[in-house]
This record gives sequence, C-alpha cells and structure tokens, in this order.
Amino acid sequence: MKKTLNIAILTVLLAVGIYAQKAAPQIVVNEAERISKDSFGFLVKTKKGAVVYGVNRPSAATLTAIDKGLTDLFVVARKNGYKKKLKYSDYTIFVAKPDRQKDFEGKYSPDLAVDAKQYAGTLYDKGGYIYAAGIVVAFQPCAFMIGEHTKDFDRISNVVRYEGEHIVLFHNDMKRYRETADHSQGGAHPILQ
Repeated sequence: MKKTLNIAILTVLLAVGIYAQKAAPQIVVNEAERISKDSFGFLVKTKKGAVVYGVNRPSAATLTAIDKGLTDLFVVARKNGYKKKLKYSDYTIFVAKPDRQKDFEGKYSPDLAVDAKQYAGTLYDKGGYIYAAGIVVAFQPCAFMIGEHTKDFDRISNVVRYEGEHIVLFHNDMKRYRETADHSQGGAHPILQ
C-alpha cells in the first residue's frame, strides 16, 4: 500500500513538473486573461513545440495551423537575416473566445475586441474598442492571442505569422519594430516580405 501511494505521489509530482515546464509565467497568463476576460483552462503543445492555452481544448487543425504560421514566420524572418526567437518553443499562443464571428461585410472573422487606444477616433474605433485578429500579450516570453476558429484554419496560420512578425522585429530590429508596432499610422501585414 505504501509503495503504491509513493508511486502515485511521484506520478503527480512528475505531472506537475512537466506542466510547470510547459506553462507560461503566471503574469503572462494573467495579462491574457485581463485582455480577453477569458479563463484559459487548457494547456497543450503543438507537434513542433509551441505552447498553446485555450478557453476550450484546441483542435488538431488549430494546432497544425499554429505550427504552419510559425513555420512561415521563421522562413521569412531568416530571409530577412533575423536569428532571434525562431524556435517553436519560444512562443505561447492564447486561443480566446472571439468577440465576433463575422466582419462588417459578413465574412467569417472570429476577432477580439480590444481597447481602441491609439486607434481612438479612427475608422477602426467601434466605440472605445477595435476588432483585432490577434494581439501581442508579451515580448518575453513571446506570447500573443488569437480568436478561436472552427473553420478557415489558413486564417489562423496567417494571424500567427502576422502577430509573430511584431515579436520577431522586437527581438531583432528595434527600429523596424517601432515603425510597425501598430497599424494606426497605416501599413499592414505582412510586414516581412
């Protein structure tokens, strides 16, 4: 009985240790929850090693799309001569409940409502907030948030690449990062060609 109990305790401790190694720092999780007003109850890794938090268990298609987006990001970053933050394990992606499912044209667009800040008074301002496909949560560790998708997984890959562009520029080219940190002054994705 005692041996069985010790094995059970060891199994729990190993599971907690593995979880702690995969998890983002609590301050980053808190920031993602503050921005989204969601609770991220699921924590998984993609096949290539990115950490993914979800309000629901991320589907296999979502995880594959995240890996594809990061792969595309790393290819174009290397093409531009960048070397930092080009590993899947560098990234944490939060998959939040979208605040809308369709854009103003009626197209599928599961986006997040975020504070308008520098977009206040522009055509993007929807009354103190804007809709965004993704948002950077932290630069160290590299973390961003996207809306949960149930279809059009190519869109996830694009959003992952595009949010990742800001993080890659932050770590590799501060001048270019500052020029493209937000889109309130114009400019759009893809930033890296």
